[in-house]
Amino acid sequence: MAEVIEALVDGGKATPGPPLGPALGPLGVNVVEIVKVINDKTKAFEGMKVPVKLTVDPKTKDFEVSVGTPPTSALIIKELGIDKGSGEPATVKVANMTLEQAIKVSEMKKDSLLGNTTKERILEVTGTCVSMGIQIDGKDPKDFQADLKKGTYDKKLE
Repeated sequence: MAEVIEALVDGGKATPGPPLGPALGPLGVNVVEIVKVINDKTKAFEGMKVPVKLTVDPKTKDFEVSVGTPPTSALIIKELGIDKGSGEPATVKVANMTLEQAIKVSEMKKDSLLGNTTKERILEVTGTCVSMGIQIDGKDPKDFQADLKKGTYDKKLE
């Protein structure tokens, strides 16, 4: 019967100490190896608490690490260094996100977004910007999305 361990770790900075070490030690698995895998999978979330779910088979010592991600809006807020989105996104814009920042957030959320391509994932991230009152490259998010769909940014995405 597989053991499931859930923990909240610092992105890219998990250690064999608490909370992971004491939970994994009794299972007889290589804690350092598991911590290395967790750090590889969470390095994009450096500076944030990241939910991690470990499934360990104590008999075979096999393990699987699944990493949860913070909501897209939380990643955007952290990336832009703002306190919160706009209370009136249609009229009040609180920040401007660059294409590079949108790509970075889309890469962080890669596993949980529905888009198969970078362009599709950026469209999802910029959709969140619509409801948060955040411009992209100095444009209204809907205008940016229209330009992205037309191929205006294709050279930058290669």
